Amino acid sequence: MAEKRLTRRAMAFVLAGGRGSRLRELTDRRVKPAVYFGGKTRIIDFALSNAMNSGIRKIAIATQYKAHSLIRHVQRGWNFFRAERNEFMDILPASQRYDESMWYRGTADAVAQNIDIVDSYDVDYIIILAGDHIYKMDYEIMLREHCESGADVTVGCLTVPRMEATAFGVMAVDDSGRITSFLEKPADPPGMPDDPDSALASMGIYVFNWPFLRDLLQKDAEDPNSSHDFGHDLIPAIVKNGKAMAHRFDVSCVRDPGAPAYWKDVGTVDAFWQANIDLTDFTPELNLWDRDWPIWTYSEATPPAKFIHDEKDRRGIAVSSMVSGGCIVSGTEIRNSLLFTQVHTNSYAQLDHVVALPYVTVQRRARLTRAVIDRGVVIPEGLVVGEDPAEDGRWFRVSEGGITLITQDMLDRRAAAL
Repeated sequence: MAEKRLTRRAMAFVLAGGRGSRLRELTDRRVKPAVYFGGKTRIIDFALSNAMNSGIRKIAIATQYKAHSLIRHVQRGWNFFRAERNEFMDILPASQRYDESMWYRGTADAVAQNIDIVDSYDVDYIIILAGDHIYKMDYEIMLREHCESGADVTVGCLTVPRMEATAFGVMAVDDSGRITSFLEKPADPPGMPDDPDSALASMGIYVFNWPFLRDLLQKDAEDPNSSHDFGHDLIPAIVKNGKAMAHRFDVSCVRDPGAPAYWKDVGTVDAFWQANIDLTDFTPELNLWDRDWPIWTYSEATPPAKFIHDEKDRRGIAVSSMVSGGCIVSGTEIRNSLLFTQVHTNSYAQLDHVVALPYVTVQRRARLTRAVIDRGVVIPEGLVVGEDPAEDGRWFRVSEGGITLITQDMLDRRAAAL
């Protein structure tokens, strides 16, 4: 019982307003945390599930950019929290509460503008989470470490290759785990003393005592020179003037025995495609089948997947693939691919290393390789993708890694031009 007392006195504040522009057209109509992942879930489901599995029953989600898809998903899939049990799941859109010209100016400002709502939760601790990463983590362990160290802030961190750390906050720590310096997205990240080719990167997860953070946010809001951001302003200030501690993700990662600590930022088309395709491995590093730490989501009521036709060159099969409910694989050969809900494929088509988002239709004789297909796209009969990069680049988005992103708008432009 003692282990759960801390999470009962804590809330999770999920920052879910980022554009996710590096995902290109996948975020034209939805914010990055609302992007689909893993056949059934959305990216934000991982942060929310971690919070709930950790014992946190008070959660707020700050939204801003193109939030409708995210809000609808949370309303449908996370509506089981009950106020009479002192449970809350609040969505906090940027609503110009203080000034008609002032949306959320930064990650810290997103919390500052909702101080009164956090006060109403009556909590001792607040855990700030990014809503756009794929990982499984027990926040109770990090929260307990925060309390035992007496830190002003505890920062979740992981070890990454040094030059990959340019997209992160990078920190140096002493032998006790105290952060001695913090640089937000440096061009030349400093290496670790015991491993110069690696850097200690922030996960965008911060644990505070709420009274301390409340005072800090109020002071920051009045500072005209601040960008009102945790990574740029608040964390470096605490490192300089207070006590900031690092929490190693390896300690609190939820994983199978012997498995590596899994954390992914699926912020590019290549990373998004790879992380989804990785789930089709014989033993994927991310275990979505773990009943002890389930990933909750909104799940449509669908019939089981169906495979039909068994003739030469017209056989409905899927090898080393994940196929979701409501899919109909009609005379199609599917290999190393992930099909989301209600994907329908037709005779003589071939899919190889394809991520097809919900409600995609693949017409006859289409041949697709190394592609991501956006929700609701109708692939025309005979379309070939993934074999001629120059031709693909005329009509579709081809990533640096050679992955072809296909949206309905792209197909409509192609049809109009041909």
